[in-house]
Amino acid sequence: MEKKNDGKRTIATNRRARRDYEISATVEAGLVLVGTEVKSLRDGKADLKDAYALERGGELFLVGMHITPYGRASHFNHEPRRERKLLLHRREILRLGTRIRERGFTLIPLELYFSGARVKVLLGLARGRKQYDHREAIREREDRRELRASSERSKA
Repeated sequence: MEKKNDGKRTIATNRRARRDYEISATVEAGLVLVGTEVKSLRDGKADLKDAYALERGGELFLVGMHITPYGRASHFNHEPRRERKLLLHRREILRLGTRIRERGFTLIPLELYFSGARVKVLLGLARGRKQYDHREAIREREDRRELRASSERSKA
């Protein structure tokens, strides 16, 4: 059976995001990039750790994402940690901006990927978890795993 290719190729994921935050909604956004950034992303040289999005002047910007400078570029290389503008519809920006201003919510990148020839970022509207929430989430995950294992044993 052939694998369906939807044109999505993952560059980087923020694995700690789903552990450290409770994600309430997700939204896909485009990124404004320069040429050497795209070439570096094609090599898979991106890090989403400590990145977040903020609203400024009716626009959203991705702050703290690191894209390694392209190795074969000359002195026209990009700044690795520069702010990158996010491309969303105005209505989505207004909706997300009001949620960000609410106490405790932030926009964090969950995944960076190519959708066809374009670079997209999956943003999550997140609220930070407390330490006891981490333990509770781990306990729930272990309970589900044990339940699944016991049901598989009873089938055999």
